[in-house]
Amino acid sequence: MLENPRSPRVRAVAKLTKRSARTETGLYLLEGPQAVREALTYRPDAIVELFATPTGWERHPDIRSSAAENDVEVEYVTEYVLNAMADTVTPQGLVAVVRQTPTSVRDIFAASPRLVAICEEVRDPGNLGTIIRAADAAGADAVVLTGRTVDPYNPKVVRATTGSLFHLPFSVAGELSDVVERAHAAGLQVLAADVKGDDLLQARAEGVLARPTAWLFGNEARGLEDAALSLADRVLKLPIFGRAESLNLATAASVCLYESAFSQRAEAGI
Repeated sequence: MLENPRSPRVRAVAKLTKRSARTETGLYLLEGPQAVREALTYRPDAIVELFATPTGWERHPDIRSSAAENDVEVEYVTEYVLNAMADTVTPQGLVAVVRQTPTSVRDIFAASPRLVAICEEVRDPGNLGTIIRAADAAGADAVVLTGRTVDPYNPKVVRATTGSLFHLPFSVAGELSDVVERAHAAGLQVLAADVKGDDLLQARAEGVLARPTAWLFGNEARGLEDAALSLADRVLKLPIFGRAESLNLATAASVCLYESAFSQRAEAGI
């Protein structure tokens, strides 16, 4: 059992809360039973180390069983050690070190997707994690991150995805213009979500949302720059029926993705 929270090994794990360490090692942290459970179910091959307190390990027989089935060994640690490793105040008895497994943007569009979320300079970890989760729930095929979008392996992003990070491919791409070009080449229209746009309900009535689509979402404070908007085939905005000044980015992205999912599934008779 690991008992010293200041040992080099524990410090190496704790450093993964920092982007520089994640970039250098190609690893990141998972905290809590839900995240560990999803990793064991969908990407057990990516788990490098699994740490648990004896109490935390006993509390989750399904995780114990899944770890055994996938030959993932657990190392027991004290509560002090687990707290030293984790980014959260209460990691709930389980922490894992996982290998980063992004998908190339080329492979994403080579797979003939019908619904993709592109995040351009999304800076808030909670927003990005929620968009990934919403894309997963709406049945999207992938998420692509461009510009200075927050690191998807940031612990706050990982927690906000609640495991969706393991359910659909995502890519950390470079220039937005290159991603849009690949989307067009794959037969997708690019719709930008922005308050400067046309009414989404009108676009839905025209059948626009039933087509294969890459939705483009921008920065929380500034939205999308004019150069980014110019790359889109059409710019759309969500109607505000009440008195709210605007919608949170993640909320707006969720609605846009679901609107496309509804229209595409209705068109396909699903």
